Amino acid sequence: MTTDAPTTAAPYGTPETPRVAVRGEARLEFDPEIARIGVVVSARGTDRRSALEDLTRRNAAVLDLIKSYGESVEKLETGAFSISPELTRHGRGERVRAYHGRVNITAELADFTALGELTTRLADLELTRVDGPWWALRPDSPAHGEARRQAVKEAVQRAREYAEALGAQLAALVELADLGAEHAETYPVVSYGAPRGAAYGGAQAESAPALDLEPQRQTVYAQVNARFTMTPPQL
Repeated sequence: MTTDAPTTAAPYGTPETPRVAVRGEARLEFDPEIARIGVVVSARGTDRRSALEDLTRRNAAVLDLIKSYGESVEKLETGAFSISPELTRHGRGERVRAYHGRVNITAELADFTALGELTTRLADLELTRVDGPWWALRPDSPAHGEARRQAVKEAVQRAREYAEALGAQLAALVELADLGAEHAETYPVVSYGAPRGAAYGGAQAESAPALDLEPQRQTVYAQVNARFTMTPPQL
């Protein structure tokens, strides 16, 4: 009784079935789908109670204003809150000069027509800072799938050109992998737009005109490694 020894495929192919390894890449641009803004509400008082009362009032005003835009605001979150004393610089004792309060708020909008108006109205509020917008695509955006498909198509086209240069043809796909699946490195998927600056609100007699914000195009990257077998080349 005889048993056949297991056969293992040659990792780099054979003269009869040579392999070709290529990398496919895609870099596409898309219009952003969402925009994020950061709002910092501040207050300062000579005693803790007055600082907290002013901060609570201004925070409520900011939240009410953002919520008034209804479905245009997809996400509204309150981040860090702080209240801290400011000590006098002179004297031997620890005397409190004032109290400073701060609340961080983040809002995410998909309706860009309301973004400019909301940003201006927030910046017009008392002791209110606005940062952003940060433009982005949704995590489940079809743009990511389109970039991956383009990367695969480029890998196939590149491998086919190598094979044809040798007088051969592609025979079969052996492996297709994201670069992150083979190495420990991480690769950026989307380049996010930089914020347009910060604004501090103050008491004004008239409302400021709405900002004209132009959405920043988003670049999506995709990279894949592909290995194919091909027919024997005509050398």
